[in-house]
Amino acid sequence: MQKKRILGLLAVAATAILLVGCGKSSSESKTTTITVGASAVPHAQILKHVQPELKKEGVNLKIKVFQDYVLPNKALASKELDANYFQHIPFLNNWNKENNGTLVSAGKVHLEPIGVYSKKVKNLKDLKDGATVLVSSNVADYGRVLTLFKDAGLITLKKGTDLTSATFNDIKTNKRHLKFKHSYEAKLMPTFYKNNEGDAVVINANYAVQAGLNPKKDAIALEKSDSPYANIVAVRKGDKNKPAIKKLMKALRSKSTQKWIEKKYKGAILPVSAD
Repeated sequence: MQKKRILGLLAVAATAILLVGCGKSSSESKTTTITVGASAVPHAQILKHVQPELKKEGVNLKIKVFQDYVLPNKALASKELDANYFQHIPFLNNWNKENNGTLVSAGKVHLEPIGVYSKKVKNLKDLKDGATVLVSSNVADYGRVLTLFKDAGLITLKKGTDLTSATFNDIKTNKRHLKFKHSYEAKLMPTFYKNNEGDAVVINANYAVQAGLNPKKDAIALEKSDSPYANIVAVRKGDKNKPAIKKLMKALRSKSTQKWIEKKYKGAILPVSAD
């Protein structure tokens, strides 16, 4: 009788262990994997920083690095990615317009101040008559570039110009007869600067930092911190409120991440706490 009782207890214990094991497997299966496309610097670095925090929240974050501004939105639209992190709202709006896209912003994270760099002058106002300014072919950034030159008093813009959609055709007066050449890939701009091509080169902060430049120290003119061109996380329409995306945004905009960004990039990349 006692032997049967012992066997019965062993069977119950074995069942309990099996149930605990199943429970653990069920818990592990709740982990959600998301793939986010990003530029190498600083986007992928920032994403890597929040990976451990997201893991604790049940989100397995995979990062896919892109070296240009063309492919990340295509990959997101075709569902190769769950989100991407490399662009600002005007760029996203322009991409949607040109590609009949429906991508949306899940929220702002940081600002990469665009800057003008030169080995020939130390101040934007010192550019000589007829100087050549090299700019990338990224139309969404033209308003940012024009603002820098307008604020320096070198150009004026036509009345009613919308800076978020402005082009170099919107210049009204150009008293120094500056020549804006804008047919280059954004990633090539640091190379032009290092090779001393042109009189001034406009470089996005992510490519500047990647090339070993410090926008705050090396630029002869730098975008102000109140710029509307903060970088965002983009997702497909309808995905903004998915639990994993909301956890991603919470981690990216947490106070600890903001402090980490400030410390790591020494003011070259500015965190944005809210939309």
